[in-house]
Amino acid sequence: MHINRNVFVILTVFFLLVAALYTAWSVIDFHSNPAHAGATHVLGVEWVGTITLALCAGLSGLIAFYLAMSQRAVGGVLPEDRQDAEIDDGDPEVGYFSPWSWWPIALAFGAALVFLGLAVGIWVSFIGAPIAFLAIVGWYYEYYRGNFAR
Repeated sequence: MHINRNVFVILTVFFLLVAALYTAWSVIDFHSNPAHAGATHVLGVEWVGTITLALCAGLSGLIAFYLAMSQRAVGGVLPEDRQDAEIDDGDPEVGYFSPWSWWPIALAFGAALVFLGLAVGIWVSFIGAPIAFLAIVGWYYEYYRGNFAR
């Protein structure tokens, strides 16, 4: 995680430098181009590229901050940061998943109908929403009925 954080810090610095360079370049180009003479343009800055690069810097800075806080919360070195780590060190238990469950397919169908309704006609969403809700409830309570009742 330490290396990942450093990569995003480097990306943040890179995007900030590129944003500054891009802004300066667009101002110089605006004032040196005779076609722009007499134009009422705010400072001659090309705002779309400048804001995009600044947002890229901000977003990579947020990821670097998150990784730094996560590393601090863990309180130690993660297996992927150690040179002597084995594959099993970084293989945690991620939970139990039902290989025979049909509820994810029903949920995907309901969600597809909801989004299809947003694209072609809202009435289709009114059909898909109850299907999606029923699939979520069914998936959640899958083990509380039949052979798996507790």
